[in-house]
Amino acid sequence: MTSDQRVVVIGGGLAGLRLAQRLGPAAAVTVLGEETHVPYNRVLLAEVLAGRYAPEVTALPAPGPALRRGVRAVRVDRAERAVHCDDGTVARYDTLVLATGSNAVLPPLRGLFEPEGRDLPDGVHAFRTMDDCLALSAAVRPGVRVVVIGGGLLGVSAARALAARGAQVVLAQQGERLMERQLDADASALLHAHLTSLGVEIHTECRVRGLLTTGSPAAPLPGLRPGPRASNDGGADSSARPALEDRVRAEPGKRCGGTETPRKVTGVELADGYRLDADVVVLACGVRPRTGLARAAGLEVRTGIVVDDHLRTTDPRIHAIGDCAEHAGQVYGLAGAALEQADALAALLTDVTGVTGEPAQYTGTRALTRLTLTTDGDRSLDLAAFGETTPLPGDDVVRLADATRRTYRKVVLRGDRLVGGVLLGELSTVGALARTWEGEEAPHDLFHLLTDDGGH
Repeated sequence: MTSDQRVVVIGGGLAGLRLAQRLGPAAAVTVLGEETHVPYNRVLLAEVLAGRYAPEVTALPAPGPALRRGVRAVRVDRAERAVHCDDGTVARYDTLVLATGSNAVLPPLRGLFEPEGRDLPDGVHAFRTMDDCLALSAAVRPGVRVVVIGGGLLGVSAARALAARGAQVVLAQQGERLMERQLDADASALLHAHLTSLGVEIHTECRVRGLLTTGSPAAPLPGLRPGPRASNDGGADSSARPALEDRVRAEPGKRCGGTETPRKVTGVELADGYRLDADVVVLACGVRPRTGLARAAGLEVRTGIVVDDHLRTTDPRIHAIGDCAEHAGQVYGLAGAALEQADALAALLTDVTGVTGEPAQYTGTRALTRLTLTTDGDRSLDLAAFGETTPLPGDDVVRLADATRRTYRKVVLRGDRLVGGVLLGELSTVGALARTWEGEEAPHDLFHLLTDDGGH
């Protein structure tokens, strides 16, 4: 690659900006960023919502003139090697990188949209972008009744942040437990107890079927029986759901033409007929890779945009990284994987060789999930999870729990290999455990690794 090679990156998030930074002067890089905000670290949005960080604290390193903010790519012309943008400009490329990220998933709730409508009721918010975060923050004040739909990592983070703002929060989860993708039953129970101590009311194994809004019919939704009002509880159907990608963005409570409408959320109705009063509803029902541009351009798309070990799509001039990319059948959706993919692609594009002297390749990311639930006083909780936290038949499991210190540690061993683990409350050993797991080394002194001095 030479400095006059044109590299166009669609997406001004963590992956796209990291790639531009790594390429530096090695190429003529243009980054098309759809959002108008200064690029920010999405991982920190919950801290902004909680009021602990100002939005500017989340800013990523200045990308310089390579970034065009507020410009949306609308079409990729592979024959002409050109990206057409919504402002009428055309960015021509020698190499194109799709770093389009992912969108919030909108669950199929009755009352979420009007017939032929595309606007969310006032008071209903996704929680994915800085705009989402600022709108939600403006709607929340002490005593506001909030229902968070979704008990995964995002929902837990949002519920904790909203509780810190003094809202009356209910967390609704369709599954059996919180963060069921990352935590085992024991760890999830400790997380449940911690959030409850913060004033969050949690309901699992329940499903939200619809929203109640001003102008909604007084009769129950079809298929529901009338029920008493609960204090606040909820849940969501996490099956096939539409994503936010194709919805026209408009101000909540306004129709596409700008006409005022009285539609405002007033409550949530559960599948068993119970209803909740709600001033604010947060949709934390997961994310879906943004693949529309790639699909329209004729690239192979499954869950994400399919890439090989060189992070190439089915067009050798087009690559994909970050939340939109699917490598070896896996879409990671994690910041760590996005950064590793950006670094690997930069090395590939600049012909950097690996330790074997062969061209660098991306072989996958061993992802570790970390979350700090910070609160005022001494009620904070740290958690980390990596690998396979649910043992298979024949696996060995080692657990250490201390109810007084509110700590829980569990590792899963398969033969002499560490294949996964969960830690809550005290993470001083997570570094040593993660290094052993990532290096696929046999743990020589497992008890030492699990105790407080294991990482030192």
